Amino acid sequence: MERRSFIKKSAAAASLTGMGISGVNAMTKTSKTTFSSDPFKMKFAPHLGMFKNHAGTDPIDQINFMADQGFTAFEDNNMMKRDVALQTKIGETLAKRNMTMGVFVIQKGGNLKNTLAAGKQEFIDIFLNGCKNAIEVAKRVNAKWLTVVPGGFQRRLPIGIQDANVIEALRRGADILEPYGLTMVLEPLSDSPDLYLQRSDQTYMICKAVNNPACKILFDIYHLQKTEGHIIRNIDLTWDEIGYFQIGDNPGRKEPTTGEINYKNIFKHIQNKGFNGVLGMEHGNSIEGREGELAVINAYRETSSF
Repeated sequence: MERRSFIKKSAAAASLTGMGISGVNAMTKTSKTTFSSDPFKMKFAPHLGMFKNHAGTDPIDQINFMADQGFTAFEDNNMMKRDVALQTKIGETLAKRNMTMGVFVIQKGGNLKNTLAAGKQEFIDIFLNGCKNAIEVAKRVNAKWLTVVPGGFQRRLPIGIQDANVIEALRRGADILEPYGLTMVLEPLSDSPDLYLQRSDQTYMICKAVNNPACKILFDIYHLQKTEGHIIRNIDLTWDEIGYFQIGDNPGRKEPTTGEINYKNIFKHIQNKGFNGVLGMEHGNSIEGREGELAVINAYRETSSF
């Protein structure tokens, strides 16, 4: 082997030192890869499918890929729909990779269905059964946070009556979850004007009224940028009831740096306030394929570099 060729190959090998195996494999397939195995300073939580072009379709391989790239958390809205064997394997993998399990959704039929604002016993029973069923799932994956969307707005009922109906139902749900150390996080959404829960101050009021540590706010920055803006101010106003954050830039609901939200400032503000919980990456990739997956990783490296 010529000396020049040997030096080039040795340098290439040295540049891979410290990377996870998935990162090494990716390096052989794209020249644009800038993977680092250093843990992110915040608990950003990707979801299944976000890195499938690098990691493949197997959920466990995807989680291992996330860990190899420095992610220390993971979330899965559909965890309750997955079979027990996969839930168990996911829990074991997260424990092995020292990753924190983020939210999964308490199944109650959909965001607009079986609304708690209506005060109907059949809807309340569906929600409470969802809370009970979530307990065993949470044990398998070592989850602590469970997403709850109260349902649709009821135009034929005064808002005060709707508030009371929601608060009463959530108190009963919190009583089920609190003994197990679980916390439901209420998510105000911007998807439809027919949704009951849409603002951070409204969610704050409900959490105060429920008055149970098992009921907190899921502050989804994408949704709340759309409905109210003033993200940092509203984080401060509702801080003592926030249990979880989710991320997505606006417009488009893609990774940070693709829209109008200054995520570097927001992440710095959240960290300076002492938040050490999970920030779920509940967004799509702005670019398809492997290039788009690298763009997601690099966007989080950029916005958390402070």
